[in-house]
Parts: sequence; C-alpha cells; structure tokens
Amino acid sequence: MGKEQFTEQLNAYSRWKEDAIRQIKAYRDWLADHEMSSPEDDLRMYEILDSLDSDSITIGFAAEFSRGKTELINAIFFADYKRRLLPSSAGRTTMCPTELFFDSKADGAYIRLLPIETRLDDTSISEYKQDPNNWINIDLDVDSADHMVESFKEIIKTKNVPVESAIQLGLYSKEEMEQAEVKPVNIEIPMWRHVMISFPHPLLQQGLIILDTPGLNAMGAEPELTMDMLPNAQAVIFVLAADTGATKTDMEIWRQHAQALREKNESGLMVVLNKIDTLWDELQDQATIDANINDMCEQTAKLLNIEVSKIYPVSAQKGLLARVKNDDELLEKSGLPTLEAALSNDVLPAKQHLVRENIVSRIGSMVESTKGVLNERLDSINQQLDELRSLSGKSADVLMDTMQKLRTEQSIYQKDVENFQTSRQVLKRQLISLIEALGLDALDNTIASTRSSMVESWTTSGMKGGMKTFFDSARDSMTQVNFQTEKSNAIVSSIYDRFRDEHGFKNLNPMLFATAKYSRELDQLYKEAEAFRTSKKTTMTEQSFVVKKFFISMVSHARNIFFRANQDAEDWAGSAMRPLAARIKERKVQLEKRLANLQKIKNSREKLSGNINKLESQAKDLNEQLTTINGILTAINTPLVPLQEQEEKAAAAS
Repeated sequence: MGKEQFTEQLNAYSRWKEDAIRQIKAYRDWLADHEMSSPEDDLRMYEILDSLDSDSITIGFAAEFSRGKTELINAIFFADYKRRLLPSSAGRTTMCPTELFFDSKADGAYIRLLPIETRLDDTSISEYKQDPNNWINIDLDVDSADHMVESFKEIIKTKNVPVESAIQLGLYSKEEMEQAEVKPVNIEIPMWRHVMISFPHPLLQQGLIILDTPGLNAMGAEPELTMDMLPNAQAVIFVLAADTGATKTDMEIWRQHAQALREKNESGLMVVLNKIDTLWDELQDQATIDANINDMCEQTAKLLNIEVSKIYPVSAQKGLLARVKNDDELLEKSGLPTLEAALSNDVLPAKQHLVRENIVSRIGSMVESTKGVLNERLDSINQQLDELRSLSGKSADVLMDTMQKLRTEQSIYQKDVENFQTSRQVLKRQLISLIEALGLDALDNTIASTRSSMVESWTTSGMKGGMKTFFDSARDSMTQVNFQTEKSNAIVSSIYDRFRDEHGFKNLNPMLFATAKYSRELDQLYKEAEAFRTSKKTTMTEQSFVVKKFFISMVSHARNIFFRANQDAEDWAGSAMRPLAARIKERKVQLEKRLANLQKIKNSREKLSGNINKLESQAKDLNEQLTTINGILTAINTPLVPLQEQEEKAAAAS
C-alpha cells in the first residue's frame, strides 16, 4: 500500500503543478486581453513557468557502507523490475555519488560517468554537468533488465593507484599513511567521481530524483555532495543497520552530514533502521521480536536525540523479496509500507508548500496588484453611479458643485502624485545602496585575494587564517546588506502608508524584501567552514587539495548565496513600487473619467440614464473579472493534502 500511496501522492503533486501552469498561463492571457500586461510581468511569469516545468523532487540516501542503502532504493522504487536492479551486495557497493533521474531532453536512457581524475581540476560537478562531453556515456537498453543490471555494474568499479596519486586526488591522507602498520604502495579508489543515470521510470518521469551517496570517507572527499546536493534535497533518508547499531562512523555521518539538514528542515529527515530481519528469531514469538525491535528504535532515537517516531524499522532485502514474489504478508512485516507512507504524507506536501510559497511570493503580488486595480475601477464606478443617481432631477447648480468638488479632489491628488515621484527618487538612491551591498565585484576581489594568500601561505595556520578572514568578511558584508534592507523597507512602507491613509487605497500592502534566509544560510556555512578549518583531517591533508576543496565547496556556496540575494534584490527593487504605481495611475484615470462623464451630463441631461446603464454593465463585468482573478489565486494557493488526511476526512464524512 505504501508504494502505491507514494505514487498516488506524486501523481497528485504533478497534477497540481500542471494546474498551476494552466492558471498562470490563463492569468498571462487575461492580462494581455485586458491590456494590463507589461514586459516585466511577462518575464516573471515566463521564469515561474520555466521553473515549474523543470521542477524536481530529490530524495537523498546517506549512510556508511554496508547498511543496505542501495537495496532500500531497489525495494522502494525499482521492485517492479522483479529483480535487484542497482548493484547491492555484501561489502561496499556505491563508490561515488549516483543520481537517478529522467532527462526528457535526451534521445534515450543513459549512464554518464565522470572520471575520478577530474578531482585534480578546479571545476565543480555542477559545472561539469553543463557539458556531456566531460563524461563517459553508456547507452541503456531499458527493454532489457539484464542489460540494465550489467550496465549498472560499471558504477561500482574501482582501480588501484599509487599512494601519491590517491593523496593528490584527496582520497587518502598522510595521516592514514602514518597510522598504517604496513605502508601501502597502492590504494583502491573509485573509477568515477560522479554518476548520472537517466531512464524512463514512471516516478522519475514525474520529476523524482534519487541521490545515492557513498560512505563516510567518500562523502567527505566530495564536498559538493555534502554542501549542495544533500542540503538541497527535499528528503534525506539516513540509514543505519540493526545488525551493527549506530557505530562511530555512523555517528560521524550523522553529526557532519545529517544534523545540519535536521536544523534546516526537520520534516525532511528520516532515519531508517535497516536489516531488522536479523532480529527475526524463529525461537521467539512475534511479541518478543517486536519488543526487541522497539527497544533498538528507542535506543537509536536517544543516541541521535530525535523522536522515536522518526525511526523507521525496515528490512529492505525482505521488502524487495516480498515485492518480487508478491508476498503481501512479508511486505507488511518488512516495514517498507510504513516508510513509504511517511514519504507520501510528509515529503511531497512539504515540497509543494515550498513551491507554492515561491509562486505566491513571485506572482502573488502581481495578482493582488491586478485585483487592486480592478477594485479601484469598481469603487470608482460605484462612486460614479452614486453621483449620477443623486443628480437625477437635481438642478444644474448641484451638478456644478459636484464637478467643483471633484476638480478639487483631482488637484490635491495630482500634488500627492508629484510627491510620490519625489519619494521614488529617494527610494531609487537607497535601492542602489542595497544592490551595491550585494554586489559580486567586491566579493570576487575578496575571493581572489583569499585564494592568493592561501596558495602562497607557507604554513597551515596561515592557510587556515585565510579561510577565517574570508568568512568574517562575508558575514560583515551580510550585516551591511541587512542594514540597507531595513532602510529600503522603511522607505517603501512609508510611501505605501501615506497613500493608503490619505487616499483610502484598500488592501494595499507592500511586499518587503527579506534577507533572513540568506543570513541563516551564511551562518550555517560559517559553522561548517569553521569545523572544516579546525579539523585534524584538514591539517593532515595535502595543502593544494584543502585549498581546492575550500573554494569549490564553501567559497562557491557563499558566492552563490550572495548571487541569489543579489538577483532577488534586483527583482524586488524593480517590482516593490509597481502595485502602488498601478493603483495611483488607475485612480488618476478614474478621476478623469468621472469628470468627463459629469461634463457629458452637463451638456446633455438626456445622457444621464444611458450613463447609469453603461456603468452598471461595467460594474457587472468587473465583478466577473474579479471572480476570475480570485479563482486563479485560489488555485495557486491550494495546498496538497496528504493522502492520509484525505482518507481520514472521507471516513469522517461517511
């Protein structure tokens, strides 16, 4: 049931994305039809549609070797092949990070392998992904399970290299050499640095990405994996084994690579206690076996300092076997359905929440601005209707008095519009200061000088000092960004407040710029950089590799934080005043229309009834337009309800 539930919820998520795409396209077309579109809004909607189209859900698996991690992937996602698809046997299997996904732009299924020697370059994995020519390519015959199984064996290949080469690649350290009783001549290392597998599995075709990671040593050797790939996953499954318990290396992986994820997104971290079939003792009754498993779960939860409900006891091997043999009783006993149900009910709704928040934050203000303009028009029409109805049967003096009051209102409003333009210039200067604080030129200069000082440093302490200096500088820059953001937000708020209070603009609140998430990311990165800087392993590792690792992972990550903040700030700077400017323009137009209508009635009293009928028709049309816009906003805002909650509601209603 669990797998079917996960698949159904993934289908529901895909349908929600498709509906969101339809609604955004409908909104874009509506704006064009009603001559309310702009190049900036069109670009923003294009970017949102593109991000939805390429959206994916990543589930990462982290564990020390021999914990049954790859077998768990086989059991959850690929049991339909009725055999063990990915290489999974006793000993070390996954030797390098492996991504499984579907590449819709490729001509067919493939395996791409990045040679381990690329670690000698200063190029990151994400940069290598931009050019398929950097990879060894193997075509996959998806119609032959035998061919796929044979092809997948390539990803676990190793080779022996001289110790010096292993040290140079960062896969062996001088400390390990000194601690070895017998000094090795050669070291076994993975053939590949990273593997990408694309094939048309139904779940992968819907945007699921599976990230299979190697053990502790290999994880530590590939910082991009732990700094970018795992932290960006929607869920990380940390796998322990019931036959070993939580070992020292398990705890190192937990502390170094899982706890930080827990701080970032607790609902996205799950702990699997695998191989519970080792506790299935035929000499004990089922109650005793269950009690033993529960005891181990409680001990593990206490050791990891998490709730016991976050521990999922499973037997991946028995779960796979049960699916191959269609044995429902064994499948239930394996614990696999419970884990899959948790993935369905926790991970997918959480992912949809993030995507929905992103859409609403980027397009929600546009829709609200459109609603504001429509409401402004409707309010104006209702005012005109009140004015025209009140003039029925009244003298020309009353009409002239009404027109004079409206001209006075228009004159006052025009002065405030001129003040608004002055305020925009003040804000423009402040926004320049904000963008400059987030500018990458100064950061790039700091990066260049830091690299130079670290490379030229003759001592380890000097090299480590360069690391600290860089991050201290980055944090100082972020402090200045926060200061400029507060000043910018204060100016924006004051401008909005004045027009809302003085001219009765309803439902008009500014979208303020927020830097908290960037500050949190930088603070977390600072902690990780400090741990890296002060670790014994960094001291013992070849200096050139330490510098390379520091820049590829941590410095590039810090730059990415500032780059994203800069892009978001520029986007916000261009749109912060747009809703208010649209309302101000609309109010000006409506005041002119009201005066024009009164002038027509002054010239010909016979037009009074016709104008009233025309305005009533316009009011009806505007109400229909508002209903359309509200429907678009509601559809985008609709949350993905967990299947478990849907079932509970259905049961309660019956």
